[in-house]
Amino acid sequence: MSADVTYSGGVWKSYYGPNLGYIQEQYERYAVDPSSVDAHYRDLFARYGAPPGTSGTAAGTATTVEPSLITDVQRLQQAVSAVRMAEGIRAYGHLAANLDPLGVNAQPDTRRFEPEKFGLTADDLRSLPASLVWEEAPDEIESAWDAVQRLRELYTQSIAFEFSHVHDLGERLWLRQKVSSGLVPPPMTDEARIALLKRLIEVEQFETFLHRTFVGQKRFSIEGTDVLVPMLDEIVQVFARGGAAHILMGMAHRGRLNVLAHVLGKPYGSIFSEFHHSPNKDLFPSEGSMGINYGWTGDVKYHLGADRALEDGDRIRTTITLANNPSHLEFVNPVVEGFTRAAQDNRSQPGYPEQDTGRAAAVLIHGDAAFPGEGIVSETLNFNKLRGYQNGGTVHIIVNNRIGFTTDSHDSRSTLYASDLAKGFEIPIVHVNADDPEACLAAIRMAAEYREQFKKDFLIDLIGYRRHGHNEMDDPSATQSLVYEKVSKHPTVATLYAETLQREGVLDDSRIEAMKREVDETLQQAYDRMKALTDRPYHYHSDSFPRSDAAPSNETSVPLKRLQDVNRQLLEVPEGFHVYPKLERILQRRVDALNDDGTVDWALAEALAFATILEDGQPIRLSGQDSERGTFAHRHLVLHDYKTGNTFCPLHRLPQAKASFGVYNSPLSEASVLGFEYGYNVFAPETLVLWEAQFGDFANCAQVIFDQFISAGLAKWHQYSNLVMLLPHGYEGQGPEHSSARLERYLQSCAERNWTVANLSSAAQYFHLLRRQAAIGRTTEARPLVLMTPKSLLRNPRSAAPASSLAEGSFRPVLEEPLLGSKPKKTERLILCSGKVTLDLQAGIEAEPERSWDWLHIVRIEQLYPFPDEDIAAILQRLPALKEIVWVQEEPKNMGAWTYMEPRLRELTSGNIPVRYIGRAERSSTASGYADVHNIEQRNLIANALKLIDTL
Repeated sequence: MSADVTYSGGVWKSYYGPNLGYIQEQYERYAVDPSSVDAHYRDLFARYGAPPGTSGTAAGTATTVEPSLITDVQRLQQAVSAVRMAEGIRAYGHLAANLDPLGVNAQPDTRRFEPEKFGLTADDLRSLPASLVWEEAPDEIESAWDAVQRLRELYTQSIAFEFSHVHDLGERLWLRQKVSSGLVPPPMTDEARIALLKRLIEVEQFETFLHRTFVGQKRFSIEGTDVLVPMLDEIVQVFARGGAAHILMGMAHRGRLNVLAHVLGKPYGSIFSEFHHSPNKDLFPSEGSMGINYGWTGDVKYHLGADRALEDGDRIRTTITLANNPSHLEFVNPVVEGFTRAAQDNRSQPGYPEQDTGRAAAVLIHGDAAFPGEGIVSETLNFNKLRGYQNGGTVHIIVNNRIGFTTDSHDSRSTLYASDLAKGFEIPIVHVNADDPEACLAAIRMAAEYREQFKKDFLIDLIGYRRHGHNEMDDPSATQSLVYEKVSKHPTVATLYAETLQREGVLDDSRIEAMKREVDETLQQAYDRMKALTDRPYHYHSDSFPRSDAAPSNETSVPLKRLQDVNRQLLEVPEGFHVYPKLERILQRRVDALNDDGTVDWALAEALAFATILEDGQPIRLSGQDSERGTFAHRHLVLHDYKTGNTFCPLHRLPQAKASFGVYNSPLSEASVLGFEYGYNVFAPETLVLWEAQFGDFANCAQVIFDQFISAGLAKWHQYSNLVMLLPHGYEGQGPEHSSARLERYLQSCAERNWTVANLSSAAQYFHLLRRQAAIGRTTEARPLVLMTPKSLLRNPRSAAPASSLAEGSFRPVLEEPLLGSKPKKTERLILCSGKVTLDLQAGIEAEPERSWDWLHIVRIEQLYPFPDEDIAAILQRLPALKEIVWVQEEPKNMGAWTYMEPRLRELTSGNIPVRYIGRAERSSTASGYADVHNIEQRNLIANALKLIDTL
């Protein structure tokens, strides 16, 4: 300890170090009894008096201070102030940095770091050693004055840093060392600088050509942040050289066409063709023509993604993917994160997938208004360290033009910077002026190095401007007149950088003009070739993965012997593993479930489906807020040793498994997690990916993912998915948010065979449907599955199935009620229903054994979409005495499946048979929060359907 408090050169070092509090405590003891402290401290306090922050006169100390001591205390204060000044520059230098290309904001005030602000003079600093404020200062920097001048230069230029919120000391020191070493920005060769200028000219000339050639059409230009393209070029090269097989990118509209052309390598002619085949206006209703906002593929051109292969000889070294993106700007973020994790996971072996974060890297490009404004950003940043979702670090770039549509920053966020949200996740932040391209490249290199070193996210705040309005038909001067007066007079970054290279003798004017002419000629030639091709074929943005056009076999049964073996293996636990006693008793009930007199409940049917899919060689990934155990304590795919806390997953020990099984409890987030799982599934179509909502109605927090990606991704982008969404649904008196999965919303989005919507009543049906869903993954039959999963039916004996129903048959879209034994020629009422209410009807029939039910037939519609019209029509043909069809549901009339079923049923009957409704009345809320009210309503609707009370 004594070394920490040694007086040296007039500096009591502990006064500005971590030991000050300890020394103050020693002094307080010394003031009462000098003998109670070590002799070293007695000498220290006797010589120098009380440390800062203590009061009183200690025993044995002088009441007067000699002049030499006054000098020493002053020197100490100077040292402390010098350290405070250096730390202030490091922490707050960004406030005085040159980050505003337009000079719209007040000029940065570097006076905040003048010596007098800290009670110092230049001479004071010159009298102190540089090592006091900068331990690893270069040899040429000798005094604290030289040190703070150099630090101010490093931290207040056109690149600035925010690292003080990073808690890990090792990371923070590494970041500071990167800045202090003088390698930010690093020197560039003349050849590299010329190449950078040419790239900037290409970016600018491309936008100019589009603006001139396709007058009035939207393109959401990059102008004002042109340097984004060379930044992406740079990070692609860094990641590719580092061995990344995949670089996954996500971005919204602004600058997207330029990134597609120059980073993804989309031919100029293809982009020109998309403009050429669209009228200049959005929509002419009177003429019935669609314009650019309709697009000539499935989506507008500035939403489309692309892939590019970087080749090394005959071998593809790295694939770059830009994800398709809807107008919901930031919602692509979790999708790209899912792409990336899928690219990193090796799913070829049993157990959890083996992750290699070096195999793939993610780059997300954000808008400055959207980054703090859209909650999906925060949800996605939260993936950074989560076991099932982290990817070794995402590089984030905020393309900051300091305006939303027409909204200024002060109206769109409550923070100083657009990037401030990232501080809560300890993500290092670099702010950089978009008019300094060399600084921008330095920032991107630093981001890549940090990711490589620490496997964490990094954020670059690229501060520029927007040369045009929100789109090129918008006049921004109506609301930002002063800003756009400056914009109109501000040179482009290519012009500014060309002038820099001219001043430094790197290039002359003739060489620069030649570069511009070369780019213009290339653009014009591409346009002329495009116009010559008058009959261009129609193309979707193609799916990245080869798929079979052959429909998979509908045979999903599994031999009984194999099921019995699997069941036995699922019940085996490692020696010495202590299963929670209550759970052990529950699991033991499964021992005889596949015997002759046994039945398979919902959870076991799922486990058997998973196990046999893994044995077939297909990986599975399951996530949700409680997916390991199951929200309703039914699944228990991860067992916990109640004595040691160790965990065990039976599906990881299956002897015949040929693929991985990843099961992860997710963060309390629906939108980001569902987006992540969708992205994972799109990238890894051989994997059966399932997401389970805690309760079905909670999925409405992910509505954008459903609407813009899952239901429409195939139509808009030719993007296949067989993602499974498990949405607990069923009315059991638990209130609005715990009853309905909003079935009607998914049915309303059904069209063009975009997905499958099902509401099952049997564990066997669930088993077969899961196996069917796994089989279609790599085929053109791949479609997402929206499945209303049960709550009370998980343990309802009526939903359990004999083992033979798993060992035989396949999924059936329509099931006929087995209890009735109806006589077709006498059937007058046909009840159609779906899900839990089907078993409530069955219970109602069993409760009346003396009644005759010849007049009634019940059919369960297990698959609602695609609508099983042929199956229903075949049943109707067998019922010649039929007088009415009744749709029975437990949801309110304006919810559930009624409004979807009614027109389809009327079309099937050609209006010859009445189609009626039995269920709850229309409501604004999905369900009652009072169990008694629920029970009365439920009894009444069942009784009504079975004519046990007055009917319709």
